[in-house]
Amino acid sequence: MASNRTGTTRSFARHVLTALVVAAVSAAPLAAQVRMTVPAQSEPIALRGATIHTVTNGVIENGTILFNAGVIVAVGADLDLPDGTRVVDVSGKHIYPGLIDAYSTVGISEIGAVGVSNDVNELGDFNPNVKAAVAVNAESRHIGTSRSAGVLTTLTTPGGGLISGMSSAMSLEGWSWEEMSLEAAAALNVNWPNPNPRRFRRFNFGQPEGERPTYEGQVQQIKNFFGEARAYRDAVEAGEEVRTDSRYAAMIPALNGDIPVVVAADGAGQINDAITWAQEEGLRVVIRGGADAIHVADRLVANDIPVILTSTMAAPGRDYEGYDGAYTMPARLHEAGVRFAISGGSGSLYTNRLPWEAGVAVAFGLPEEEALKAVTINAAEFMGLDDRVGSLEPGKQATLLITTGTPLDMTSDIEQAYIQGRELDMMDIQKWFFQKYMIKVAQYLRIVS
Repeated sequence: MASNRTGTTRSFARHVLTALVVAAVSAAPLAAQVRMTVPAQSEPIALRGATIHTVTNGVIENGTILFNAGVIVAVGADLDLPDGTRVVDVSGKHIYPGLIDAYSTVGISEIGAVGVSNDVNELGDFNPNVKAAVAVNAESRHIGTSRSAGVLTTLTTPGGGLISGMSSAMSLEGWSWEEMSLEAAAALNVNWPNPNPRRFRRFNFGQPEGERPTYEGQVQQIKNFFGEARAYRDAVEAGEEVRTDSRYAAMIPALNGDIPVVVAADGAGQINDAITWAQEEGLRVVIRGGADAIHVADRLVANDIPVILTSTMAAPGRDYEGYDGAYTMPARLHEAGVRFAISGGSGSLYTNRLPWEAGVAVAFGLPEEEALKAVTINAAEFMGLDDRVGSLEPGKQATLLITTGTPLDMTSDIEQAYIQGRELDMMDIQKWFFQKYMIKVAQYLRIVS
């Protein structure tokens, strides 16, 4: 009798599982493939009934957000809507601004083990004229998975050498890099040398020991290059006849303070030296990496220098550090008064982890509203994009998320997203593979049932 009941239970469970599998498979047709590019917004849209998290102006319960032609028109609890507005009922949901990854390689790196699919590093130590945007692959599969995690804007960043080139602010929707680009030259990137001689090999592979440049020598190279660029700028502005140099010309916005200089530095000594150099040069500097930022927090605060933390989900870098050193870094920096953003860790494979990088910081003491700022408005402000993205305000782009809860919690679902008013196709390669292989599971269940 007991064995019969067990068999009946197992049969019932198989039928229930089969029904669930079939439902999952039929929920979105495989013909949708991975994702489709969608047209520009063509009519006013109002999302009504949600809890709206503006980031900069508090939380609006049972609110409405109205946007038209890709731009937010109004945000409030009781709005008058113009004729012809398409009203979408999102009662019980939450609306957040799209997340921003301040350090990413989405679009220029596809498969780590396949060299030809990676276009991150250029040859040579000085490439300030390189713009990541022109190399972005609009068909990258990482775009879809990043959007499904709530990341709608990236600062796609080149690497390599001492001056890598320009980070490009990219909206993750469009047919081409031109259509996706918000700012092709949003920030100049400098890789500050590491004083640890054992790490010099990455700059000087194959060189004899005595020919490897010293830490001081590499710092002097950076100073010399900036000095040459400044002399070039001054000559051009004075109307002198000079030979055009695209590298020096590309640096003029950074020298003039129009765009920030993002300096990759982790150690306290590196950060201090980079700050001293930036002050001498009169640059708008942002520190990226910042593993030891807490040890120079007073100087960062005194000079109002922000930090982009490249990972909170990281193991300690030294034997004597606690296991939670990286996890608690955002909370400690916040308490010290340092402005910071949190990134997904630079790799294209990790941009979709951005919300959870911030979520870990919340779990280890950072207030949730500050964690949300670290992946929205803070990143936008550091890169000069806060007039367009980073919060939900009239006049800014309608780049936003509709969720079941905070996007910093992996149990929440990103149900729908809009970029510049475009209602995105939320399919991505991971969802597509899930549907594909659930068909195989369904076939197996039919066989055994």
